[in-house]
Amino acid sequence: MIDYSAVPSPCYVLEESRLVYNLEILNKVQKQGNAKVICALKGFSFWKTFPLISHYLSGATASSLNELLLASQKMGKEVHVCAPAYRDDEIELILSHASHITFNSFSQWTRFKKRTLKKKVSAGIRINPEFSTVDVDLYNPAGRYSRLGVTIKEFKPELLDGIEGLHFHALCEQNADALETVLEKVEANFGEWIPKMKWINFGGGHHITRADYDIQKLVKILNKFHKKYPGVEIILEPGEAVGWQTGELVSSVLDIMHNEINIAILDVSISAHMPDCLEMPYRPMVLNSDMVFIKPHKYRLAGNSCLAGDVAGDYSFDNPLEVGSRIVFLDMIHYTMVKTTFFNGVKHPSIGIWKDKKFHLVREFGYDEFRDRLS
Repeated sequence: MIDYSAVPSPCYVLEESRLVYNLEILNKVQKQGNAKVICALKGFSFWKTFPLISHYLSGATASSLNELLLASQKMGKEVHVCAPAYRDDEIELILSHASHITFNSFSQWTRFKKRTLKKKVSAGIRINPEFSTVDVDLYNPAGRYSRLGVTIKEFKPELLDGIEGLHFHALCEQNADALETVLEKVEANFGEWIPKMKWINFGGGHHITRADYDIQKLVKILNKFHKKYPGVEIILEPGEAVGWQTGELVSSVLDIMHNEINIAILDVSISAHMPDCLEMPYRPMVLNSDMVFIKPHKYRLAGNSCLAGDVAGDYSFDNPLEVGSRIVFLDMIHYTMVKTTFFNGVKHPSIGIWKDKKFHLVREFGYDEFRDRLS
């Protein structure tokens, strides 16, 4: 267990033993479901842990040239890439490092087909099942008018020559039952072409390492699919499930003010360092606190930027907060870390790993990093 008093503030800190726990679960799915599980860097790109991840997972998946290069250089295993569109001035470098590439449209495939085949990169087409049980439109890749993937109406079988895979993504923090219903729609629309493929990518959004996730159901779904389509390799690419509940964001109270309510100003910014809390939106859990004001001491936790809405929410505590009090935001290692910015120049949290009962500093950020993001 992390000793937060030994962690500098502000700091993202990952507990290695918790990451290993998640990786063992994901590896179990690989073995029992006869599938490849690869780490989606869009959700988890804590690359100091990539050597550890590579012992368990089959590789990584990237959404851009930068992510692709990071996976290639720091993990050194199979690297897949999938993006809404590829740039002419980047495609050669992408094809030089990718093992698999998914094209979001047949026009992109036609445009880059010769170069892809020349590089002998396994190519796939992203399909849109036009069905999802995702509640939040912002995170629904299969919603109406989505730019992500080819619908059955726009599918062009005559252009499949050279295509070895299909790729769909329609989940977000969901259980195996959601995959089951989406997969039914995928098969109804595109089942004719699945047996002709070498692989099919089930995308991300599988919350496999969450405590209530039905792993056995997932394994049954994978094995049923294998029986129906023998020889077609299954790929899963979770990101959140890799980093799920593996670490926290440690912060401190800089000041406490009162404006009808008590407001604790922290040394982090929700807008800059926890942006998904505002865009989702959701209130993150805080260690030793309660969100419904059961505890006697009530505070609004706010960030240290100029944005009026730079607020995490209202919380209650057993004891009064004071300047220097530690505020620990739970489950901040996946997605949150990859979305951070240097907005307002607020001090960016350091990055560390808790291992062998000790804190190990991985990275600090200062003026140079802020300056180099600008010009």
